[in-house]
Amino acid sequence: MSIDSFILNDIEICHLEESIKDLQVVFNELTYSHLPVENDGVYLGCISETDIRCLDGDKTIADYQYTLDGFFARQDDHWLETLQVFALNQTNILPVLNTENKYLGYLELHDIINSFNETPFLNERGGILVLEKGVRDYSFSEIGQIVESHNAALLGMFVSSKEEGLTQVTIKLSTTALNEILPNLPQIWLHYNI
Repeated sequence: MSIDSFILNDIEICHLEESIKDLQVVFNELTYSHLPVENDGVYLGCISETDIRCLDGDKTIADYQYTLDGFFARQDDHWLETLQVFALNQTNILPVLNTENKYLGYLELHDIINSFNETPFLNERGGILVLEKGVRDYSFSEIGQIVESHNAALLGMFVSSKEEGLTQVTIKLSTTALNEILPNLPQIWLHYNI
């Protein structure tokens, strides 16, 4: 799913010449962890609320340009890709740029999480299996065939861990009747019913 429908425009991008004191006031009124900053129409990065609280209010963003964090999403990114950017930058706001680095608006973490919550993987009832196998010993198609041969549907499957030659694959099934499927899936590590 494209992020276009999630782009918000109710916060204007900050400018290098804005005072730190003004931004401190803005952060007092908002719940965002960061605000985007531009210069001459080109996105430079985000300034964090944590940094703003420690900076001299009489100076401008330009004086502290080195504190800007350069994270962003492109308007053609998939919403799932944005989750990693949110997490890596410990932010709840993500600027969206076009290919010329022009600011188009921003995403809120809450909106993206809600979108993920509406997927069948999280929204539908079913069973969850976590398989642990050797890195080269599993195939998504093999797992899918075993599950579907027992009249269950895959609601989602992903690699949840990969270390020291072992891979964990988390599978969400349309059924909670896992006892028929379990003996056919080698090396079950853990399973849940939800």
